[in-house]
Amino acid sequence: MYRTNGAATGGANLPSLRSHNTALVLDLLRTAGPDGISRLELAERTGLTPQAVSKITARLRAEGLAAEAGRRASTGGKPRTVLRLVPEAGHAIGVHLDRDELRAVLVDLNGTVTAQRRIPLDLGAGSDAVVDAVVRETGRLLADAAEGAAREPDGTRGPRTADGTAGARAAAGPEDAGPSEGSDGPQGAHPGDVRTLLGVGVALPGPLDHDRGVLHRVTGFPEWDGFPLRDALARRLGVPVVVDKDTNAAALGLAVGGERGSFAYLHLSTGLGAGLVLGGTVHRGARTGAGEFGHQVVQLDGPPCPCGNRGCVEALCLAAIDHGDLPGAARVLGVGAANLAALLDIDRVLLGGRTVAGAPEVFVRGVAAVLDDRARREGATDGTVPVTLAPTGARAVAEGAAQLLLAPLFGRAEG
Repeated sequence: MYRTNGAATGGANLPSLRSHNTALVLDLLRTAGPDGISRLELAERTGLTPQAVSKITARLRAEGLAAEAGRRASTGGKPRTVLRLVPEAGHAIGVHLDRDELRAVLVDLNGTVTAQRRIPLDLGAGSDAVVDAVVRETGRLLADAAEGAAREPDGTRGPRTADGTAGARAAAGPEDAGPSEGSDGPQGAHPGDVRTLLGVGVALPGPLDHDRGVLHRVTGFPEWDGFPLRDALARRLGVPVVVDKDTNAAALGLAVGGERGSFAYLHLSTGLGAGLVLGGTVHRGARTGAGEFGHQVVQLDGPPCPCGNRGCVEALCLAAIDHGDLPGAARVLGVGAANLAALLDIDRVLLGGRTVAGAPEVFVRGVAAVLDDRARREGATDGTVPVTLAPTGARAVAEGAAQLLLAPLFGRAEG
């Protein structure tokens, strides 16, 4: 049950999503897009028998997750019916808790953002205040989606901003502007229909225990140590909740979105961390503590870091930023990235976070220069590790948090 303002409504009940074979079929339906895919192709690509595919697709159609997408000419016999995923049949909320703001998105089964909110937040305000904020903003997010997009003065349709007013594009800029309600909007279930809500994913700075949803000593906020955030939110929201580090969530979202191979997502905002995807799988480590990238020491006599060490990459980066030295911050970030690339032999480095978004060319150029220099000195014959911006921009963590719920439905729980 999902509770908003004391009222309870039914949550999603999609039992067939628990099947591994169903996940394979759903993933192929998703990747096929609106053009769809035939049952015969599904059988060929999954290795399942045509009878098994027919049973699975019949269940998916009965539950509203799949629909006919037309017919395709056959080389022999009658034309084949092709099926497509119904994206609006399921939704997930992704919440990014940064140290100073909350960003939440509602996404459909394709991962398309259908509504979003963004408000200031003090992570140090205490667990009660933060949990209240998550509950309040997820409720408002669903209410915004149910109400629909507001009509703007020029006649176009646009999503509402965090305070519920129209004009998100003007208020937040292109990166924050949600999708319009224009031409090819979903048919059937409305994105604000709470019955399609599969759960809430929450991503925030670590370290934390991903398996149990319990926070550890979040850098700068030791009072969170031991707090069971997942269970606290699940009790209040009445839907499944998954908690992970912000960088892991973003890395998962990037992997599900098409990034292949092994890469590191480096997130620089109010702090610094890394999400690691190795061989197509998000690497969380034996104790789910991997990716504490910002706390590698690169200067023994450097400035103190809230983690208790001195000369951490994060402390040096933030100190340079505080002094207005963005190129210097980029060089420090590049040193950390070069260490990571040498240690893991990754394919590429992706940069994200609000600080990077504020000066993307400076950070891409600065980090790439350090990696290039390291490659030349080491005589690398295959060239340097490429450095690019993460394609999902400022919403990378929030969208990745939603994938904590969606990805397992498609057999992509780890990327």
